[in-house]
Amino acid sequence: MYENVLLPYDGSDGAAQVLHHASEIAHWADATIQVLYVADTTRDSVTVVEGETVDALEREGEGIVDEAAKTLDTLGTSYDTDIVQGNPAPTIVDYAERYDQDLIVMPTHGREGLSRYLGGSVSEKVVRLSSVPVLSARMQPDETLEFPYENLLVPTDGSTAATHAADHLVELAAALDATVHVLSVVDDSTLGVDVRSTVSGKESEQAATNAVETVVSAAEAQGVTSTVRHVEHGTPSEVILDCIESNDVHAVGMGTTGRRGTDRILLGSVAEKTVRSAPVPVMTVAEPE
Repeated sequence: MYENVLLPYDGSDGAAQVLHHASEIAHWADATIQVLYVADTTRDSVTVVEGETVDALEREGEGIVDEAAKTLDTLGTSYDTDIVQGNPAPTIVDYAERYDQDLIVMPTHGREGLSRYLGGSVSEKVVRLSSVPVLSARMQPDETLEFPYENLLVPTDGSTAATHAADHLVELAAALDATVHVLSVVDDSTLGVDVRSTVSGKESEQAATNAVETVVSAAEAQGVTSTVRHVEHGTPSEVILDCIESNDVHAVGMGTTGRRGTDRILLGSVAEKTVRSAPVPVMTVAEPE
């Protein structure tokens, strides 16, 4: 399913732990990890060393990717390394597309928001810009990354973006022989107290049920043998976190939608909140343009 996994890497604690997780995925998929260090050209990193003008960040990157290579050698993982110059987020996105990467794996830093990885909000920007699926994994001292995933959570609102993402996730679940938990949330905060709201609430619940059934049908068609339906009421991002905790979920998959470039938005902003707060990896999949 994945032949080439792109790992933008800066050697931080979070990145080092995610490297091990990416290695597990690569072993399972028989994939090659492309370790990428981006020397940030938006920073003033040019200096003179021993009479030669060099890019200090690029030299630093050589040491960082060498350390990653040693770890991957120890783990027995197939890999390549590369150091490029550029603005990190668009450079990562362009690199993934140019070199046919199937998955981007990146660290986040949880409760403090998305990682300031490589000198900017790069993780967030990559999630927003990438046409390639992005697996964002946050690391906290009390949390671990588990693979293979035994329980995958697929939130859906029935939109084309959510359905496209679900197709990717159920394919992954089928390959892993994992259980797929399909969740649709009726957001009660959008409903009032009058009779029209009661009718609207029933319609919303039926729409949520239909959205769940669509994904369950797709999962069964892909050969997934274990599915669990969840139609819940509440604030979507909060319900997703509750569902992760109560069902021992190991990863979440969600859709993004919007025009290419900085105009891309995350699905209802729920995906963005989930990436920032989920204690498990979150895979975001962009709707084709």
